[in-house]
Parts: sequence; structure tokens; C-alpha cells
Amino acid sequence: MQSHPVSVKKATNLSLSADVLAEAKGLGINISQACDEFLRDLVRTERARRWKTDNAGFIAEYNRIVESEGLPLTEWRTF
Repeated sequence: MQSHPVSVKKATNLSLSADVLAEAKGLGINISQACDEFLRDLVRTERARRWKTDNAGFIAEYNRIVESEGLPLTEWRTF
């Protein structure tokens, strides 16, 4: 699991499936840490998805321009 910068924690209530919770506790899984890491990854994924959706028009137009006109400043590239 990845470590993340320490941030302020906020107590919250949530409902979990009793069987999964019992098994996780039995395996010594830190429920708060597991939920925090999963939610952090879910937020990152959703932000990326929304960014792609919000910028899809610009990206498509830029790709169209590059396809028809080539990359900008190509004549000065050294590779």
C-alpha cells in the first residue's frame, strides 16, 4: 500500500457488509486506512475521468490540427 502525506482525519459513519467487515478484521486489516486508500484512489480516478470528459473537445481539436498541420515548432526539433 502507498503511504500518503499525513492529513487531518475526520470521524465518519459508514455502513459495510458485516461478512466483509468481520473477515477484514480477522485478517488484521486496518479498516480506516483501507477505506481511506480506496477512496483516495477512487477520487483520483474520477477526477481523471472528468478531466478527460471536460477537455475531450479541446484534445480532439488539437489532435485534428496536429494531424493536418503537424506538430508546432517541428522544424526546430533536434531529435
